[in-house]
Amino acid sequence: MPAHPGAIAAQSAPARKLPVEPSRTNLLQGGPAFWGCLGFLFAFGSLGLSSVLMDLWQLWTTDPLRSIGMLLVPAAVVLILREWRKNKWELRGSWWGLLPLALFLLATLYSHDLVVSWHATPLAFDFLPRPLPLYLYASGVILLIAGVRVWRRAWFPLLLLLCAQPVPRALVYLFDLPLQSLAAHTARGFATMIGFAPTNPELLKLMFAPDFGMFIAPGCDGMRGAVGLGYGALIAGYLKRVSLGRWFLYVAGGVILGHLFNLVRLCTLVLYYRAAAGHRALENAASLADYAIGGLLFLAAFVLFASIVLRSKNTAQNEIGALPEDDLLQSARPRRLGLKLAAFSVFALAAMIPGIRAIQLHRQSLVASIRSGSLTPQALDQLMPRQFGGYQLIRAWQEGTGGDPLLESGVYASPASGEITVGIWLPSSGHSVHYSWMTHGDWPQRRADRSFTTAQGRVVSIDTAFYSDGVTDRFAGSVACTPFECRPPAETERALSLAFDDTGASAVRGNRPVSIFFSVERTRGAGPAAASYEELSAEARDFLSYVSFTEVSRRFQ
Repeated sequence: MPAHPGAIAAQSAPARKLPVEPSRTNLLQGGPAFWGCLGFLFAFGSLGLSSVLMDLWQLWTTDPLRSIGMLLVPAAVVLILREWRKNKWELRGSWWGLLPLALFLLATLYSHDLVVSWHATPLAFDFLPRPLPLYLYASGVILLIAGVRVWRRAWFPLLLLLCAQPVPRALVYLFDLPLQSLAAHTARGFATMIGFAPTNPELLKLMFAPDFGMFIAPGCDGMRGAVGLGYGALIAGYLKRVSLGRWFLYVAGGVILGHLFNLVRLCTLVLYYRAAAGHRALENAASLADYAIGGLLFLAAFVLFASIVLRSKNTAQNEIGALPEDDLLQSARPRRLGLKLAAFSVFALAAMIPGIRAIQLHRQSLVASIRSGSLTPQALDQLMPRQFGGYQLIRAWQEGTGGDPLLESGVYASPASGEITVGIWLPSSGHSVHYSWMTHGDWPQRRADRSFTTAQGRVVSIDTAFYSDGVTDRFAGSVACTPFECRPPAETERALSLAFDDTGASAVRGNRPVSIFFSVERTRGAGPAAASYEELSAEARDFLSYVSFTEVSRRFQ
């Protein structure tokens, strides 16, 4: 007997899906207890990053070129949360998250950081970047709690954490000096074009070693603005989901625009010089004018770049990895979050131990003592030895940025010699005076490691260099010493090295390496540079025979 047409229709109709009851595995269903516990564990686990964050904070607050790093870290966190929210705060955690957390914990269990680096003067590359624990910790938490899908979608902000130290040293070595030269030639060429050629000594002093408080060169090569716009373009391209080609054009355009507007700023400063010359009021306001001109031009560059980026269309209209509704309900199945939180708690509690230890050691550091006021500038001057043999201390002073002294210097002299400068780098870092001078455009004619016999007959290998600008000759050396031994800064090593780096914020006070340099200068005579080099070397050899570098290091622990 044929079936009723209505029955046939009912059999052929697709079965209607019943609504699935979401389980308590996303943000809306997890409950305050779960998220409160997760936030608590995340905060305590972050204590393991204390050493890294303190080192980065010192870098950000003492190096204007790299200060943008303090904005990149919170930007990365916000972008990670943005991607998680787009996935409906799903909790499909994977036990694979324990692997990066274990690597993170391994790094925090030691007070010294294992560094694999390739040093080839004047370039140095670190294959294990300092911000790597930030990446490992964030990746481990996301994989363990949110899951692989969120971790894959958050690939860009996770990589952005590796840019917490935003400008590699190699880029500064390669581009800083050529860009400084370009900036100086542009400013001088523009001044000549408008009939304000910097030919007399007073005008040269005004423009290039200015009493006005402005600097055309060095230090005004546009790298700061280019880095800022470059990272802004990098983030903008990610947010707009543009193609790789357009993304590259965004970043390249931002960098070029930053340098271009810096050249415009220098030309504008030349105009200001011309207007201000001879007017005391304008001369006194020149430093403020420099900041105002630079700030307005950078704002104009940012607005111009933002308008171009915002007008362009997205090349990816659909979000990659968007969750279909059925898949979202599928992902809402229980994943033993309690066990994952328990595993996370083990790592969080274990990471607290080296983190708290790093904070304690940092509070005992020399820089922390200076910032707290317990070590005054006068007390720093008293740390300088009063004499080395027949060389007497004439004067001592500090140099620094942002109100924090970074360098303690003293001048020594004897009746039979000229003045010799000794400097001590106060922060814990492998600082080299040659690196500082080269970034300011002062490149050595000769550079080599040389051995000198110091006080008590101890032979010390020192990174030495000879500088000559045609007017002044200078022989200088740089060395890093603990109270027990000395070695040249790592920048002079020309090989692949695997070692424990004890120059970070977690270095133990009392045994940390202190960067020390000396400098012997004299006015260039009629003789050849080679003769001047030998004379200055002999004078330095006599002075160093009375110097105990380990004792100087002990004083500045």
